[in-house]
Amino acid sequence: MSTYAVDAWAALGDPSRRRIFELLAERPQSVTEIADGLPISRPAVSQHLRVLKQARLVRVRSEGTRRVYQVDPEGLAALREELDGFWGKALANFKQIAEQETE
Repeated sequence: MSTYAVDAWAALGDPSRRRIFELLAERPQSVTEIADGLPISRPAVSQHLRVLKQARLVRVRSEGTRRVYQVDPEGLAALREELDGFWGKALANFKQIAEQETE
């Protein structure tokens, strides 16, 4: 395990990781299933999944000999909370500007 935390926003900044995350939002999948739907190798998918896991965006469970990945609801909730905070600030700023223009 890495000694540094991976930021969820930075993890999703990579287009391949974002696509993997989108696929996992549809349903839990193994590395092979994910790689079959992407133009990247299984080792590359595994590396991207490692980053997403460190960012707490995905979790993994064993099913026999397979490792199945799925979206981590707790990590996603934290990301959503940050996004909601940004949205709240943006709306407050918009309101302030609109009120200044009507005065």
